Amino acid sequence: MIRNVVFDVGNVLVKLHYQPFVGYLVKAGVDMSDLPSWLKSVDLEGHERGDVPGEVLLDRIASLATYPLDRAELRSHWLSMFEPWDEMFTLASGLKADYRVYLLSNIGDMHWAHLDSLYGLDTLVHGACASFRVGAVKPHVDIYRKAESMFELDPAATVFLDDLLPNVAGARECGWQAIHHIDAGSTRSQLRALGVRLPAPFT
Repeated sequence: MIRNVVFDVGNVLVKLHYQPFVGYLVKAGVDMSDLPSWLKSVDLEGHERGDVPGEVLLDRIASLATYPLDRAELRSHWLSMFEPWDEMFTLASGLKADYRVYLLSNIGDMHWAHLDSLYGLDTLVHGACASFRVGAVKPHVDIYRKAESMFELDPAATVFLDDLLPNVAGARECGWQAIHHIDAGSTRSQLRALGVRLPAPFT
């Protein structure tokens, strides 16, 4: 029986639009032709693990530009790649009446502070495990175990929603139920199949 529902943030609770940020950097002369390699070069994982503060990350990004970047404009583009996914916010808040609801996200300090100021992430649900705070990132086992310890989760009674298959697989390897989130409708159907009682207006 499911007792805990755990939401990823990016592309689950909020929609992620990184293309305008990439386009902004390309115009500044940054080579973005191999995005995975570029992310490694600035150590995005280290940033999300809490080893690289947001301002240091922006310094690294700015240093790659052919043309000088306005720091305030760079920060604005970095922070403005999200929009709320209203159906998912409604689902997360509505499930709180019958389940323990948590967030588990690979995210850095600047994005977390920005989204928390807009949407109250730290108080939206019963608890939040942000990667930069706990020094571990998905899909590594450490972050799932840290969430279990923080929230006293029974893995078999926990379902995790994430948009990335490696993160879904990581949760399943830890004994969690997990759903590959593609859209709100299919996620609700999969929750129903696990016996999760959906709140109004989804009942």
